[in-house]
Amino acid sequence: MEKHLIALDKGATCSAWNYCSLRMAAGATDGTVSIYDSPEQGSPSFVRSFKWKAHEKPVVKLQWVPPEYGDAVACICADGTVSLWEEIEEDTLMWKLCKVFEGSGTQALDLQFGVTATNLKLVIAYSDGHVKVYELLDPLELNKWQLQAEFQNVIDSVSRFVKPSCSSASIAWIPQRGANHQSSFALGFNSDLPQFNSSKVWEFDEAYQRWLPVADLALPGESDDPVSAIGWAPNIGRPYEVLAVATTKGITIWHLKLNSETDGRLPVEKVALLSGHDGEVWQLEWDMGGMTLASAGSDGMVRLWQANLKGVWHEQATLTSGEGS
Repeated sequence: MEKHLIALDKGATCSAWNYCSLRMAAGATDGTVSIYDSPEQGSPSFVRSFKWKAHEKPVVKLQWVPPEYGDAVACICADGTVSLWEEIEEDTLMWKLCKVFEGSGTQALDLQFGVTATNLKLVIAYSDGHVKVYELLDPLELNKWQLQAEFQNVIDSVSRFVKPSCSSASIAWIPQRGANHQSSFALGFNSDLPQFNSSKVWEFDEAYQRWLPVADLALPGESDDPVSAIGWAPNIGRPYEVLAVATTKGITIWHLKLNSETDGRLPVEKVALLSGHDGEVWQLEWDMGGMTLASAGSDGMVRLWQANLKGVWHEQATLTSGEGS
């Protein structure tokens, strides 16, 4: 007999887990957002604690703010806007709108929060190939943000004036590794212009106060492959970073060296190409140790991948939506 932890309403479009507080947020086609809290003692399922109207149009993506900044969730709406909602206590607990990030006529496709040594940043990718980086001005005021940078996911300066049409994007912020690590994120698009597609690693240059592309996660002949998902693995003592990038060819595992070359670029090495999904891969998630990769896609399967002691990657397990007991 199958057991369901959460029963979502009809019309649910997206969800996001808060692993620290064991809560889940779910968005719906009617523009509402629901919050589900972990089961009470003796109860087998999560309980919805709050539901509110966030947008007039469907909510297409949700992302929790890092837990050290409170209980808050960001929503991408189908009209292109991004809203930030915070749980506050005014007589009773309630969710309150604290910030709206306008899209200037373009659709927000993906967003990620990043914790740096000094503050919180928010990266938003848009359908015109642009990415905007915001920084929080006051850690106690989630409504006070400023635009730090805006650029396109290209290296060639001539291409910066080209306007692509992007159907999706994926952002992966570098997991925290201590106070001295660089602010970095990986970004890839599914675009009608090949030069915007390949995943690039962007790093913040403190000396010049600007974001620079330091690595391209694609081989020379594969740089035009549309990207559907990116996952950056937590790093526990490795002398290199590990990233997973999903394209139409499969899931590529990359090693990103930490020491830059003379031109400021970081060396990359393609170490594996994982195939098994029948269709597009939608999401990539690493475990807390950065050793196991979970992938999910349009075929309705969740696949778990690991590397053996010789560094050879293989499929560890396969899960389907029909499994349970």
